[in-house]
Amino acid sequence: MAILGCTGSVGSQALDVVAEHGTRFQCALLAAHRSADALARAAEQHRPAAVCLTGCDAAPSGLPSATRFHAGAGGLIAALEETAPDVVLNAITGAAGLAASEWTLRTGRTLALANKESLVVAGEYLMALAAKSGARILPVDSEHCAVFQCLDGESPRAIRRIWLTGSGGPFRNRSLDTFASITPAEALRHPTWTMGPRITIGSATMMNKAFEVLEAHWLFGLPAEAIQVVIHPQSIVHSMVEFVDGSMLAQCGVPDMRVPILFCLGYPERLPSAFQPFDPVRWRNLEFLPFEPARYPAVPLAYDVLRAGRDAGAVLNAADEVATAAFLDGRIPFPAITATTATILAGRQPRRITSLRDVLDADAEGRRLAELATAAASPVPTPRTDPS
Repeated sequence: MAILGCTGSVGSQALDVVAEHGTRFQCALLAAHRSADALARAAEQHRPAAVCLTGCDAAPSGLPSATRFHAGAGGLIAALEETAPDVVLNAITGAAGLAASEWTLRTGRTLALANKESLVVAGEYLMALAAKSGARILPVDSEHCAVFQCLDGESPRAIRRIWLTGSGGPFRNRSLDTFASITPAEALRHPTWTMGPRITIGSATMMNKAFEVLEAHWLFGLPAEAIQVVIHPQSIVHSMVEFVDGSMLAQCGVPDMRVPILFCLGYPERLPSAFQPFDPVRWRNLEFLPFEPARYPAVPLAYDVLRAGRDAGAVLNAADEVATAAFLDGRIPFPAITATTATILAGRQPRRITSLRDVLDADAEGRRLAELATAAASPVPTPRTDPS
């Protein structure tokens, strides 16, 4: 297998799963962006045939002598071609993961997908590739992995709708009139999951749930009206499927990303693990709360994108990525992340996607428009300190 983004949250946990199962899995390729030292340590432990750093040209020191080094975005595709893995776990963050997803599906391999942006920006294009090549997509996201398991063996005609659960992030109970004063440090304190900065901020705005609505549409072939979002603070029920006969199936478990990672890497087998066992008595009080559009205006943007179609998803992701970085840099307030993205989406006519180049062009345009919008924004005032 190849593990891309192997030094991030999902990638490092995937390496833990691989290590636990000894010779069951073989790492052919490990890739990271700029975390050279962490990549070298992972290579020393797992002895891949190749490694790649997509964000710098210099090989990390301490690589095993038999491990070949590749660099850059082009180097990643070359490394995939060279190692020809059976399974690619794509845990790269953002649109940067698209090319690896495209290569995996075009060549008919199994894609364990943790890079949700791939389907957000190019869902129609990638699903057509998978259908043509016979490639399989196994969703690593806990919500989609849950739906995947609940739908096993079910007819598409039996589905009434799916319920994607979300914790509500750190601001589920915060007064809406204080959102403009939210700091990056506050937004990065997620109550349930430990993730990278982009995904953590996406959980605070619930843009990540917007992305999951789009991902669910493409993965499961469901119309927009059959995809619902519900707030579930405990993050124990990872998602639910409602069937036409009134039955509900839910997939439950402790909030540990190693569980869906192991499911996808072992599929179709269920492999044993040493994870924390589930205690239903401990989690006897589970809450499900209505989704509030005023609190999480990012989620309705997913339905706007589904209505618009074409390359709107690529623009959504690009604008959000730039606006999130601007917030983390202190250049725009928290509510402006979603507001900026919504304005850019509303002001642009979506265009047809016929190739990867079209997706990259839409991504570049979305970033350019978001850079202009965030540069023109009023500076965020610095909180005053009490001189006493």
